[in-house]
Amino acid sequence: MNSSIEQSFSLSFSDKNESTVSHDSQYDSMHYQNLQYHGQVKREFSHRIFVNRSFQLSDIKFFGFDMDHTLAEYKTDTFDLMTFSLAIERLIEIGYPEDIKNFKYDPNFAVRGLWYDKLYGNLLKVDPYGNILICSHGFKILKKQELHKFYPNKFISYDANRISVQHTLYEHPESYLLACIVNYFSNSKEYEQKETGVSSGNLFISYKAMYQDVRASIDHQYVTNTIQSRVAENVEKFISKDERLALLLNRIRENNAKAFLLTNSDYNYANRIMSYLLDDIEPSRNWRSYFDYVVVDAHKPLFFAEGTMLKEINIETYCKNIGSHAGPLLSDRVYSGGNVEVFSKLINSHGKDVLYVGDHIFGDIIKSKKVRAWHTFLIVPELSKELSIYTDKHDLYSQMNRLNDELSQMLINFDSSSKDCPDISKIKDKIQNLVHQIDMSYSYFGSTFRTGSQQTYFASQVTRYADIYSSTCLNLLHYPFFYLFKAAPQLMPHESTVNPEDPLSDSLNHRINRTKSNSKHTVNPNNSTLVEN
Repeated sequence: MNSSIEQSFSLSFSDKNESTVSHDSQYDSMHYQNLQYHGQVKREFSHRIFVNRSFQLSDIKFFGFDMDHTLAEYKTDTFDLMTFSLAIERLIEIGYPEDIKNFKYDPNFAVRGLWYDKLYGNLLKVDPYGNILICSHGFKILKKQELHKFYPNKFISYDANRISVQHTLYEHPESYLLACIVNYFSNSKEYEQKETGVSSGNLFISYKAMYQDVRASIDHQYVTNTIQSRVAENVEKFISKDERLALLLNRIRENNAKAFLLTNSDYNYANRIMSYLLDDIEPSRNWRSYFDYVVVDAHKPLFFAEGTMLKEINIETYCKNIGSHAGPLLSDRVYSGGNVEVFSKLINSHGKDVLYVGDHIFGDIIKSKKVRAWHTFLIVPELSKELSIYTDKHDLYSQMNRLNDELSQMLINFDSSSKDCPDISKIKDKIQNLVHQIDMSYSYFGSTFRTGSQQTYFASQVTRYADIYSSTCLNLLHYPFFYLFKAAPQLMPHESTVNPEDPLSDSLNHRINRTKSNSKHTVNPNNSTLVEN
């Protein structure tokens, strides 16, 4: 990791602003780390919100929230295991071998932002431009020579017909199950491996068909409400409860802003989950009273395009009223569907007065930013683990930084007259080993945000579309509602690497002029400086 990368890491994981101490006893009791601020004392990593684009929190009039993985924090190991197991049962029902019952779920396998190549059956971790950082066929990481057979330039361009992007935490079981299925058929003696699938006698199963079957097996659980029913029957097993959620929603209203719930879940499921999270916190108060507006069955990202018909739901019968709802939107009522244009008009929002909080980088963040210019707050639950590992392994990043500096120093005095390249293979090997050590600290595919000094496709989307991001929406409680979220300066290489006060080596022009003025010169291959004979 070079100096600029190390600096960007440090900047992105720091908070230069002081907090304001609250005098509310309930708030202070949970703020034991944040009670006193002197000078440059900073918030704990786990409490911080990280900023890509600056905005003033006091300009926000509407705080919108997704439900799943945003307000409702799922116990992912338990929830993903259930999804994985149900999908396997469905695959067996449609004809897959009984042997796949032996698959064991690994929660540390997948990261968000992986691409599945339906043509070759590979899971890819790519950078923002499609350069391949890691390629896994089943559970086999392809080495350089193997990789070039599929991708000669270690590059792949995004094609929706060929590539499936794993956007959400929901898709972790899908990624792992795809790897299991590909690995099973690729290593089975009953099947012959082909370039785009496997065959056995007259049977051919393409990697695209495997993807379609796995996706359908998981979708089936949602269409039949199997997953929703199991979660609703035992909410405590699958979802964490935090009473600070009620405090956050109350604080929003205390600061003259409004809160709305906008979720793709149907009312039956949303009512069960939100009742568990909020109903018993304050006596005689139901969960709907914490929101000014409630919209279910939103069908995001379609909600940010043409959408569906806006209807009111009868909260007693759970049935939708006939016709479309023409407004206004009332508190303690529940609405279904609609689209962002209609919704914005009914609540009298102009776009940038909304902060929308969600976990789905595409359905929640990208679309709301592109279509309506809402301010966006991405929830990345994995960030807690990422921060913990980054701090624990900071010495490895420092070693990488020193190696990159050493590499730069070996090459800094060479120019176009140089003929002999120094041997840098050992340093490159050391850097590669450090990258591997760091990656293995995170997961099978490494960090969600980078491999070595290279950012991932997911990281680039976070930077581009999420104004702010954090591990939980509850971290808003650690900031005053007049807070200015200030982004670190985004410097280009010519700005971040050029320091007028740095000592400079002889310029090329000076060397050329000196060459012309002297009679005989040779090039010293050790340091590439011009010396007289």
